[in-house]
Amino acid sequence: MRRTHRIVAVVAAAAAVVLTGGSAAYALGTPASAPSRFHPPADSLGALAAPINLRIGNAVNMDKLNVDATYTSLVANQYSTVTPENVMKWEVIEPTQGQLNFAPADQLVSFAQQHNQLVRGHTLLWHNQLPGWLTTGVSNGTISNAQLRDILKRHIFDEAGHFRGKIWQWDVANEVFANAWDPNPLPNGMNGDNFWVSHLGVGIVADAFRWAHQADPHALLFYNDFNIGGEDGTNAKADAVYAWVKSVRAQGVPIQGVGNQGHLDTQYGFSGAKLQDDLARYASLGVKVAITEADVRTFVETTDSLQTPTDSLAQFAQPFEFDQMLKACLAVSSCLSFTIWGVDDADSWVPGVFTGEGYATLHDTNLQPKTAYTTLQQDLRLSASGAPRRPGGGH
Repeated sequence: MRRTHRIVAVVAAAAAVVLTGGSAAYALGTPASAPSRFHPPADSLGALAAPINLRIGNAVNMDKLNVDATYTSLVANQYSTVTPENVMKWEVIEPTQGQLNFAPADQLVSFAQQHNQLVRGHTLLWHNQLPGWLTTGVSNGTISNAQLRDILKRHIFDEAGHFRGKIWQWDVANEVFANAWDPNPLPNGMNGDNFWVSHLGVGIVADAFRWAHQADPHALLFYNDFNIGGEDGTNAKADAVYAWVKSVRAQGVPIQGVGNQGHLDTQYGFSGAKLQDDLARYASLGVKVAITEADVRTFVETTDSLQTPTDSLAQFAQPFEFDQMLKACLAVSSCLSFTIWGVDDADSWVPGVFTGEGYATLHDTNLQPKTAYTTLQQDLRLSASGAPRRPGGGH
């Protein structure tokens, strides 16, 4: 499942954030003792999850934050954690070799601090959205494998070091393991055709965690992937990730979390019970878990700006699958956060990647709440008196 996100330029005017509240530093994943004065509405997703110490988040498009008032209000008022959709990816951070651009990401961190939100950093090692100078250099031989390893190490130290103490969870490595349809799986389950694995070997993933921990010892370090909660039916990918995490933790590798992305499609089967079992299985290794990129797509009328589902039953299936994902997280006390990928359907990555599909988020193309939103509200109201409380954000 290759994700191709829009990369956008953030105008300088957007850097002027005019919002209520002071800034707060972060330590061990918890807001410092001088919190912002901002308080979200009591019926917001973030506030409803607070009694059990669960964080509800979303992926933020910096082209719209502080530019689109309705969008900005939803991000500020509904969520207690934020993930940068694009602005912490390498091609944005270092579009020209040696010239680092942290301004858009710094803006998001500042916004989060002003709204008592924690930040999920995304992502340090991924095979997509790499800067052109890097991929070109590797392909034409001007960057050797030894140089590539040094460049990756420097990148991780540069980025994780820049945000040291301000990131709650880092997606250190993203989508390294093979899917059922990948042609070259390795014995440990990793994808032999993965850019990093093919050039630097399977050990580079563990090294990335070691480097990230050195750069920011307070952040929770996650391995992040899709189809690792039983979504592929076989659970083979989940088995491989479980075995790898168990193995590298025994070697002292500082991996502290596993993130299941949660990209679902109503045309395929999905078992909330299997997802819960897999989250619990990862947690049994002593790591935290999270749903990191939840959305539920379906086929839609392509000529309809509202992305109306072609099958009326999908309007029931979409909120049901969101409900099942959230309930799986709620049932596992080590599940610290539940993040939706995209604030509204108009901003979702889905239509641009999956032809004829959409309707994947909690809000429609007019930024109005859908049934999926009210379903999660209800789940979180009930969780206050039944779900286990999450442990603290530190490790």
